[in-house]
Amino acid sequence: MKKIVEVCAGGYQDCLSAYKGGADRVELNSALSVGGLTPSLASLIRVKKETKLNVVCMVRPRAAGFCYDEPEAMIMMEDAKIFLENGADGIAFGFLKADKNADLEKTKAMVDLVHGYQKEAVFHRAFDVCPDPLKTMEGLISCKVDRILTSGQEANAIDGIELIRLLQLKFGDRIQILAGSGINADNAKEIMTKTGIYQVHSSCKNYRTDPTTIGDRVSYSYLQDPHTMDHDVADMELVQRLVNSLSKS
Repeated sequence: MKKIVEVCAGGYQDCLSAYKGGADRVELNSALSVGGLTPSLASLIRVKKETKLNVVCMVRPRAAGFCYDEPEAMIMMEDAKIFLENGADGIAFGFLKADKNADLEKTKAMVDLVHGYQKEAVFHRAFDVCPDPLKTMEGLISCKVDRILTSGQEANAIDGIELIRLLQLKFGDRIQILAGSGINADNAKEIMTKTGIYQVHSSCKNYRTDPTTIGDRVSYSYLQDPHTMDHDVADMELVQRLVNSLSKS
């Protein structure tokens, strides 16, 4: 099975870095500082014009959790439709109920929309707060979700490696398991070897300074020292390192 590197991209320039670094796929977002929100349509259109990347668009209308009311869900469906009509190769999304179980009704509606365009439906790390991961997997499979992104219900995938291994063992022939969170060139191969998965998701994060971030009396900083003047970006060299680490026998 071909090893796949997916880069978590915060916008157009991150996608270019991922492409130049040799990534296979991007999950296109905005606002990675809050876990990733719905990206701009212009970013998708430019990336599809200028690269050969497989582009999965995040559909997430706000920060915090994934228990959405009907107006939020409506906007998510409409955003997904717009992306699919403009070349997205898939949609990443997550619907939960207030009890943290997957909302299978909304999930099925999104999957049906995505599959209507013959594209991939990806349930993201909303999965990682579900109380019963095995039951949740059965539900997502019943909805015909193509892939889930998970850290094994831990802060980092390396810490969730046992659950990722179990999920791959029990469900890997029915749904794709994509491991993400804290994955880099130093641990990706170990995670693949120990779990049997063949896809990893990484931000390959570095930082770029914007000198207008902090003024005399006003600050727009969102990072801690020493990066208070910075914003995070996908780094082409870190993508290359990750890709190369998996190409070695």
